[in-house]
Amino acid sequence: MVEQRQLARSKRIHRETGKTFYVATRFLPERVRHPTYVLYAFFRVADEVVDGDNDLDPEERTERLESFRRAALGQEPTDDPVLAAFAEIRERHDIPESDVNTFVDAMATDVEKARYETYGELREYMDGSAAAVGRMMTAVMAPDRAEAALPAATALGEAFQLTNFVRDVREDVIERDRIYLPAETLEAHGASHEQIARLEFDENVADAVRAELTRAEALYRDGVAGIELLPKDCQFPVLLAAILYADHHRLIRDRDYDVVSATPSLSTPRKLWLAARARLAWWRNPDPLAVFRSVSAVPSDETDHRLQRATGRLPVP
Repeated sequence: MVEQRQLARSKRIHRETGKTFYVATRFLPERVRHPTYVLYAFFRVADEVVDGDNDLDPEERTERLESFRRAALGQEPTDDPVLAAFAEIRERHDIPESDVNTFVDAMATDVEKARYETYGELREYMDGSAAAVGRMMTAVMAPDRAEAALPAATALGEAFQLTNFVRDVREDVIERDRIYLPAETLEAHGASHEQIARLEFDENVADAVRAELTRAEALYRDGVAGIELLPKDCQFPVLLAAILYADHHRLIRDRDYDVVSATPSLSTPRKLWLAARARLAWWRNPDPLAVFRSVSAVPSDETDHRLQRATGRLPVP
C-alpha cells in the first residue's frame, strides 16, 4: 500500500513541476488521482536522473538510470519514496513491465541522442516517452475495453509530447543542447538544426513549427475521439488535459510561431478560465469530441484547416 508520505511527496512534485496537467488531475476520482500523482512524479524523477546533475558523465547517468529501472520494477530496494510508491502502483494496476522498460529506454536515449533526423525516429522515442505513459495511465483508469482505448491513449500521449517539444524549443537548446524538431521537417521548409541551435528565427522556422503543430493537432483529434472509451468519471479530466495542453498552440500562433525567442507559458487565470468553460460545455453536452471542438485551440474542420494554412491563424470562436 502506498504510504501517505510517498503520496504527499508525489503530489508535491506533480503540483510544482506539472502545473498544467495538475489542474486536470484534480478532477480525477481519488482512485485514479492518487496513482496519477505517483505516475507523474515517477516520470519527473526519471527526467532528473537524465538531466538533473550536470557533473555526471553519460556513463554515470546510464548507471543511475539502470538502478532507477530495477527499483521501479521492484528488483532492488529503494529509499526513494516516489520509486517505492511506483513499484506498488505498478503491481496493483498490472502495469506491464514492458511499458516501464520502454519508458526507461526512452530516457536512456536522452543521455546519448540530441537530434532527430526524421519523424519516424522521433516517434520511436515517443513510444517510450509518450505512448508508454498513455498506456500506464490507461492501466490505472482500467476501462472496460482497455485494448480498444489504447490507440487513442497513444495518440493523446504523443500529442502532448509534440506540444511540449514545440513549446520548449528554446529551453531544450539552452539547457540541454537538445532539439526534438525533426531535421526532415526543418529542411522541408528551408530551415535546419544548426539554425535552431543558434536560436535564429525566420519564416522558414515558422513554417516548420506550424507543420509540427498541425501534426500534433491531428493526434489530438484522434486521441480525444477515444476518450469516450474511458470510465465516465475519468473522461472530463482527460479531455481537460487535452484542452489545456492544446492551448499552447494558441500562444504559439499568437507569437507567429516564434518559439525560439521565448518559451510560451499558459497563465493560471487562463487555465482556470478554460477549465470553467470546458466544465460548462461538458454539463450541457458530455461528449468529449463536441466539447473539444467548441473549447480547444485545435481546428475542427476543413474550413479551419484551410484558413490556418493560408494565414497561420484560426478564426476567433
